Amino acid sequence: MDMKMGQSSLKSFYIMQILLDRTDETHSLNATQIGQILRSEYGISVDRHTLYAEIEKLSNVGMDIIKLEGKTNGYYVASRQFELPELKLLVDAVQSSRFITRKKTEELIEKLETLCSKDEAKQLSSQVVVYNRPKAGNETIYYNVDKLHSAIYHNRQIKFRYVEWTVSKKQEYRHGGAFYFVSPLHLVWDDENYYLIAFDEKAGQTKHFRVDKMRSMELLETKRSPESQNDQTDLAGFARKTFGMFGGLDTQIRLKCKNHLAGVVIDRFGSDVWLIPQDQEYFTAIVTVTVSPQFFGWVTAIGRDMWIEGPEEVKAQYRQYLAEIVQAYDDSREHRDDDEKP
Repeated sequence: MDMKMGQSSLKSFYIMQILLDRTDETHSLNATQIGQILRSEYGISVDRHTLYAEIEKLSNVGMDIIKLEGKTNGYYVASRQFELPELKLLVDAVQSSRFITRKKTEELIEKLETLCSKDEAKQLSSQVVVYNRPKAGNETIYYNVDKLHSAIYHNRQIKFRYVEWTVSKKQEYRHGGAFYFVSPLHLVWDDENYYLIAFDEKAGQTKHFRVDKMRSMELLETKRSPESQNDQTDLAGFARKTFGMFGGLDTQIRLKCKNHLAGVVIDRFGSDVWLIPQDQEYFTAIVTVTVSPQFFGWVTAIGRDMWIEGPEEVKAQYRQYLAEIVQAYDDSREHRDDDEKP
């Protein structure tokens, strides 16, 4: 009697699982096929009328089951929490994320495959490509992200150690392994890396930290600083003006560009950027950026069709930036010439 009650309580679940795993718009199952799967794989026998009633129950509680009539009569699940194109986008995002380890990449894709039918899962598997690109070597970042979300939600400070790479390809603690104490503000994705934006009360300023370089993280009982609780950071604007998450002074810059660079400027600073036509060949872009070597590197990479028009102090900094690069090459050549002398 107990066994029959147990089978009865599991019946709906198994039918739901069969429909989710094995049906979609191009694959349906009729009542006979569902009944055979129930008997052979789950040891449960149901008559046709009971099966119809169970499927109707599932439909009544919100499962989108379509009934086909005619020669190809049967049932299939028409919609799910995630549609196949959405899952493909998620698989692409997981594969291309540098901070996700290869092991975790495989695990996440396997979990995504459970959200569609088995036939659709095969399409996801066929989409999997092993990129020839670096992947993180440890899973510390997953636990860090969880702790950071918790710290922000519960309004608590954190402490952690921070590492950096050495030329011997080893990670060493900054400041001799001393702890950083900060009030976390936001988690930001930039240039394929996760960053924490946090307020450092001791330094009296907002700083950025690569989440995958944070170690020994702990949530503290101390509440976040007042500056962090009143934070009004415009994350969209922050991302537009910051290059490589390197700090610097925010400055309004005038960039003179050839017209073909309009798309480059809009892609970087957004469609609301101020573009002023100068003539048939040039325009001036008015942008606010965090002036840093990374910003100068971006301008340099674009080449001679873009240059900094103002302000004068930023032009002077940029000339100095270029002069130091040229000087480094000149010094390198002099060293080579000295080495070649008899």
